[in-house]
Amino acid sequence: MNTRRALAFIFCTVTLDVLALGVMIPVLPGIVLGFMDGDTAGAAEIFGVFATVWGLMQVLFSPLLGTLSDRFGRRPVILISCLGLGLDYIFMALAPSLLLLFIGRVISGITAATISTSFAYIADVTTTDNRANAFGIVGMAFGAGFVLGPAIGGLLGGLDPRLPFWVSAAACLINAAFGWFVLPESLPPEKRMAFAWKRANPLGSLTLLRSHGQLIGLASVDFLANTAHQVLPSVFVLYAAYRYGWGETSVGLTLAFVGICSAVVQGLLVGPIVGWLGPRRALFAGLVMGGLGMAIYGLAPSGAWFLAAVPIMALWGISGPAAMDMMSRRVSASEQGQLQGANSSVRSLAGLLGPGLFTGTFAWLLGWLPGAPFLLAAALLLAAGVVSWIVTAPSPPADQPR
Repeated sequence: MNTRRALAFIFCTVTLDVLALGVMIPVLPGIVLGFMDGDTAGAAEIFGVFATVWGLMQVLFSPLLGTLSDRFGRRPVILISCLGLGLDYIFMALAPSLLLLFIGRVISGITAATISTSFAYIADVTTTDNRANAFGIVGMAFGAGFVLGPAIGGLLGGLDPRLPFWVSAAACLINAAFGWFVLPESLPPEKRMAFAWKRANPLGSLTLLRSHGQLIGLASVDFLANTAHQVLPSVFVLYAAYRYGWGETSVGLTLAFVGICSAVVQGLLVGPIVGWLGPRRALFAGLVMGGLGMAIYGLAPSGAWFLAAVPIMALWGISGPAAMDMMSRRVSASEQGQLQGANSSVRSLAGLLGPGLFTGTFAWLLGWLPGAPFLLAAALLLAAGVVSWIVTAPSPPADQPR
């Protein structure tokens, strides 16, 4: 197997999955508003429903696709999902009504749920020594998608609101064709597991997490960290405008800086740091640095202070690959898809909870402490750090007093 080419394809797939969310941010509200005859309040409500349902589809279908990949292999699940996502973009580009656009967005949420299967593929083809580094490199795709998605959507949407759909469709279909030729199967038949609905739903997938004390503990850490991560997309634009007077250009450049720093950490530093500190210490250190960065965000008296905290915050990116590395070591090869599906559901639940939590905090404490959402995120990350240190403590030898 050419592991490098396969990982390159997985990188592209994860990037396109994240783009599926980001590229719609600048154009979808305007399209919805057009269907609502200029009713801004109604369009905002409908757009909120679109976002919630997209996240709900991720919650419901990530475990299903992960379990299907444990039964039939990673390759067919990933390729069919890439093909489906491309065709769905065409469907949304042509959608003549709000209902059909909504149906297309539901399908997009389902077909973009292959991130769990992609990470299971990585666990299949890497050794325990270089797995964290591979997770980190593919983690760059998240940063790339979140930075490039809105930028691409905004640029193309300025020409035609439906153009981002067509370009995204072409990218997904080209990627599916590329994968047909370069992506080998990573899970041999003898390591596959029979399909069972009890493992393929969000609640059933948690059974695997409960099977090992460290798994459920690390899943709790992942939930806290991903809830904290929602603070940036939820309130950053409003916070920066209110506190620093930043406009669209300053916000866009800052987000690009965040993405670049994140990419440097995930692509270049994860492997060496995890190798130096070990997964446990790297996980703890990443969460602490993330908490410190969030605290500076919330207390920064000027935009310069905020920007100075971005590289500190980027070191948070060490924790995710370290956690996934530790979790993947605690399940068999035939359970990697189920594990990653369960993880994806946990992250999606955090994505549903976080926006309301942080926007509500921002609105409630705006006049007294506008940085309160970031301080709350800092507290969540520090709590996650404490939990991670406790749940990953090595068990004493059997002949030692406990």
